[in-house]
Amino acid sequence: MHNAILGSETTGRRSRILAVVNQKGGVGKTTTTINLATALAACEKRVLVVDLDPQGNASTGLGISRMARAVDAYAVLVDRVPMIGAAIETGIPRLSIVPSSLELTGAEIELVTMEKREFRLRGALEELPDQFDYVLIDCPPSLGLLTLNALVAADAVLVPLQCEFYALEGLSQLMRTVERVQRHLNPSLAIQGVVLTMYDKRNNLCDQVAADVRDHLGDKVYKTVIPRNVRVSEAPSHGKPVIVYDMRSTGAQAYIHLAGEVLRREGRLVA
Repeated sequence: MHNAILGSETTGRRSRILAVVNQKGGVGKTTTTINLATALAACEKRVLVVDLDPQGNASTGLGISRMARAVDAYAVLVDRVPMIGAAIETGIPRLSIVPSSLELTGAEIELVTMEKREFRLRGALEELPDQFDYVLIDCPPSLGLLTLNALVAADAVLVPLQCEFYALEGLSQLMRTVERVQRHLNPSLAIQGVVLTMYDKRNNLCDQVAADVRDHLGDKVYKTVIPRNVRVSEAPSHGKPVIVYDMRSTGAQAYIHLAGEVLRREGRLVA
């Protein structure tokens, strides 16, 4: 583990910022964030994960100990510590993280009275040196001020969606929130895509949900589907993304394919 990153070559191009959002917990949001980030880093992209969830699961899943989180996303949002001063390198080449801690729970309340409270994260990211190709924001499982900050800061939204009965209902609520943010706070916000997670081919309901979501959203839904996979569940307890923990597993392979789709949509896939 290394300390805060102090310098790197710059590209003169602003980082592409993707918010990984779903207001429901347990849908594979954090798993998607850390594995997509790892796969993008393996494609030689320089990636920063911003852990905006007070539970800090993205930090844990990338092997960041509690002791290493003294300067975190709370310090960036509330105390205006520069983002680059909070970013620490993970054990994965080209992948860094701004960690989270339980302090972030208080940020939801403290931000309420702050000036330009919805723009705190955007301001911090605008000051970030041009040393990352992608910034992935792991949002909390709610549509509060932390998630709003992510939506205002992001270029695009990536939505992990569990193949379950209420999936479309929750997605409609999220889409309405995105539309409101587009209208009032961030006109350039786009939907990068929806990824179906926790897919079980033995379950007929999963097929029905997948078909319904594709009917509803068309090509906004990625072709890649993330299966239920025991290796994906085991990996966080070892402080590793599943791509590092067991690259040959079906879960790891799915996230590698997803990264390819994301890069193609971004128009940056190197031939």
